[in-house]
Parts: sequence; structure tokens; C-alpha cells
Amino acid sequence: MSDNSLYCTFFIGEQFYGIPVGDVQEVLQSQPLTRAPLAPAAIAGLMNLRGQIVTAVDVRRVLRSQAASHTEEKMNLVIRHASTEVSLLVDQIGDVVTVDESKVERPPETLQGMAREFIRGISALEGRLLLLVDVHRMLDDDSCVRAAVAAE
Repeated sequence: MSDNSLYCTFFIGEQFYGIPVGDVQEVLQSQPLTRAPLAPAAIAGLMNLRGQIVTAVDVRRVLRSQAASHTEEKMNLVIRHASTEVSLLVDQIGDVVTVDESKVERPPETLQGMAREFIRGISALEGRLLLLVDVHRMLDDDSCVRAAVAAE
């Protein structure tokens, strides 16, 4: 039995993140968003995905990343969460990579704030550190709202 898992990777600034491939439905270029009145700051808006309304979450705000954005155009990483689709807005999509789960380490103590809550582990990969995101915990309504409030 293999301890290897596949992860879809993405970037927020220079930070390298990954989520399990099984959670990913599709990857899209930047899409038009409609701002949702009174929504938490982490909710970037709503998008029309083939007739279905999908919430777009600004991962930079949830993870409280202060890194400068490489581009105003965000990529959409559409995932399945709680029987619906959610779009994660990220700076850039990376590759699908294999992670040896037996070598995943706990997040370092230096990782602070909301990011620490949503990072389940770290893996050394291709000369850099891959932060493994617990995407379902991140999208938990209460967690996402707390992250949005903390980011303001």
C-alpha cells in the first residue's frame, strides 16, 4: 500500500500550497464576479459556472497572506465542498504533484494566525516547501467568517 497522495498545487504570492486532487473539480481562468452585499471580506463574490451560482473565496484573505499579488487576474480552483462547488481564488495554478504522506511534517511554530489553523502539514518538494491545506476546514462557514473578520 502506497503512502503517496496527489495534490493540486497553487501559489499565493511566492507561497506554494496544495490540496488533494480528489477535491478539485476544475481549474478556470479569471471569471467575472458579482460582489455579494454584506458578505465577509473573504468572499470575493459570486460567479456563474454554466448556470450554477458559485461562491468565490479569496484564499489570500482567508490565509491572511500579505504577499504582493503577481497579477490582478486570479485563477479559479473549483472544488467540491459540502455537496456544492466553491471557487478558490488563487494567484497561479501549479502542477499536480505526488506527496509522500509518511514524510509530511507538522506546520512550524512560526506559522501564525489563521494560516496555522488551515495548514495540516508541510512537505519538502522540488527544493521548496509545500503547505498542505485542509480545504474543508478552511471552507467551514464559521472558520471562513472568522478568517474574514480577522483579515479586516
